Amino acid sequence: MLGTGILKGMIETARNVAGSYVDAERLTTVEYPEVKLPPKENARSFPFLVFDGDDPHAGLRCVACQICEKECPPQCIYINKSKDKKPDHIGKPQLYPATFDIDVSVCMSCQICVEVCPFEAIKMDQEFELSTSDRFGGLLLTKKELAKSNDYYRRLHPTEAGEIDAKRAEEKAKAEAKAKSDAEAKARAAAEAGAKVEKSPAATPKATTATSSPTQT
Repeated sequence: MLGTGILKGMIETARNVAGSYVDAERLTTVEYPEVKLPPKENARSFPFLVFDGDDPHAGLRCVACQICEKECPPQCIYINKSKDKKPDHIGKPQLYPATFDIDVSVCMSCQICVEVCPFEAIKMDQEFELSTSDRFGGLLLTKKELAKSNDYYRRLHPTEAGEIDAKRAEEKAKAEAKAKSDAEAKARAAAEAGAKVEKSPAATPKATTATSSPTQT
């Protein structure tokens, strides 16, 4: 019958409108911004930098390799390397970004920077309320603004963060085991070298004989 589909759609709409007054599951909207729906775990907006511990500088995972800067399609990432180094999570000295800026007015939220990062240092945030009257400086995020704790990352993406934490813990355990093994090997080598020195015979001085010249008469 002509118009049956339209009629069914109108009936379903009317059912949802009437049901929304008595059934919370039929509510299709919320009173934003007073009420906000929680984002999905895989939701993303703009990148941020992850740091471990309580110190954003000491715990920053980024080593200023600049891979994300080179791979970024809109070229919205700006990095300057440091002159000195700091230890990473396994104690290896690494460079760090003296400057790390992201222009979110240009960023297209493609997540390529996250995919190419070999250090799990840059991830996607879910904060999208970034409106500002300053369209230039207000949308240029610096390292201080981008740095967020690993606890924050775990709240946004618990599944992914848990896998990464387990991987990094395993790497740290392997590095500590290797360092301990190397220290023990050096100690054994030093002990063996000392034992060989003690067992070797002491060097004896060469005997010298004095010869007297004949006396002339």
